[in-house]
Formats: sequence, structure tokens, C-alpha cells
Amino acid sequence: MNNKKFNPYKRLHEESSIQDVLGKMISGYNLEKGIDKLNVREAWIKLLGPGIAAYTQQVELRKDTLFVALSSNVLREELSYGLDKIIAMINEDLGKEIIKKIILR
Repeated sequence: MNNKKFNPYKRLHEESSIQDVLGKMISGYNLEKGIDKLNVREAWIKLLGPGIAAYTQQVELRKDTLFVALSSNVLREELSYGLDKIIAMINEDLGKEIIKKIILR
């Protein structure tokens, strides 16, 4: 892997797709963690559905731990039984292992 600092003003000499260029910019400006935070929030809502999303007050990723604030104690208890499955589903949806632990509040 090339450890040179990203230069946004340097032209690429080969043809590149928009996806490749954006990927280089995201990694060059160290934006992966911010993008991961957004993607995890979207994945939570998409994978768990609108019913659970209605009771979700906050979804926050800190390092490899996902903190989820729920407004229903009953739902919190029910979700606590399937945390390993939820972690696997979100990581699979994102295509990489971002979450190792979920804390429900």
C-alpha cells in the first residue's frame, strides 16, 4: 500500500471511475470513520425495519461499539437476546467488520 500523503491537486494518469476517485479521496482525507458512522445508522434502520426505527432515539458508533438508545424497555429486552445476530447482519450489510459490540440504552 502506498503511504504517500494524499494530494487532491495531483492528477490521476490513468482512467478511473467516479467510485475509485471518491474512494481515494475518502481514504486520503481520513473520512472512513465518519462515513462508517453514517452507514451504520442507515443499516440499523434498514435491517431492523420501521417498527424498531420508530422506537430508536439515537444510534452512535464509537470505535467498534454501537450505542443505541431506545424508548421502549420491552423492545430493549427483546433485542438484547439477539445482539450477536444483529451485529452479524449489520457487518455483513456494510461489507466489513465495524461493530464488535452493541450497547442498548
